[in-house]
Amino acid sequence: MAEQSGIVWIASYPKSGNTWVRAFLHNLVRLRHGEDGEQDINEMARFSTWDLSKKHYADFLGFEPDNVTQRKEIAATRHAVHAKIADAAQGLIFIKTHNSLVMDRGHSTVNFAVTAGAIYVVRNPLDVSISLSHHAGQSIDDTITYMGQADFETNGTDRGVYEVQGSWTQHVSSWTRNPHRALRVVRYEDMLADPQTHFTAVAQHVLYGTTRRHVTKAIERSTFARLAAQEREKGFRERSPNADRNFFREGRAGQWKEVLSPAQIDRIVNDHGEQMKRFGYLPLA
Repeated sequence: MAEQSGIVWIASYPKSGNTWVRAFLHNLVRLRHGEDGEQDINEMARFSTWDLSKKHYADFLGFEPDNVTQRKEIAATRHAVHAKIADAAQGLIFIKTHNSLVMDRGHSTVNFAVTAGAIYVVRNPLDVSISLSHHAGQSIDDTITYMGQADFETNGTDRGVYEVQGSWTQHVSSWTRNPHRALRVVRYEDMLADPQTHFTAVAQHVLYGTTRRHVTKAIERSTFARLAAQEREKGFRERSPNADRNFFREGRAGQWKEVLSPAQIDRIVNDHGEQMKRFGYLPLA
């Protein structure tokens, strides 16, 4: 990507490392600005935003839409919301999204005209099922069913509009099936195994051109241990009210080997085997 303004999407299926990447990028920006101290996890609206707020949609519709009868209106207004966010930003603005990259009621979920690029984070669905079950406060079996539900749309909230997530397979395929120079795909497991290499690649993709020292320091300030410590100290706004554990729970790969039953593993592989193979999650190791 050339230097420009616009939206950089930080996209992922839920519980795949999106918050980790955003924390790293925020710490990186702070370092470039010469600021001391790590990024407060509850203050990440400074360099990123949320495109789901009903208030954004009310600016164009004249009312805050509901998520039951007005999904057509929401879908038709997304591009205007994205343009408004991009126009208000000075330079690049990060937006977290769990939307699939699809058409929704005749409109794409992303406004490409104001998009500068995207980072897509993919994580082994075997581990996602465990993390997501704790986040949603539901059983792993119910979570596996949720992850396999084709064309799934969230209910939305009192403050935010719905998202078009689809199944795990649909989500991953929608963002990664067509390689593009403006899209950087990174595996959660690779960021864990070699953070210097893969976070450097993320930093270079969003054009910060930072020094190795900046990247190293930003990685240190964004470790799972430090993020979890912040949550223990002050809580985390993005933690689901249904969660039975903290948002930053374990942050490691391969938990499925200790937690999932053979039947649960088989269900996930049967549902998502094609994309799992693409990203090196099959054969099982």
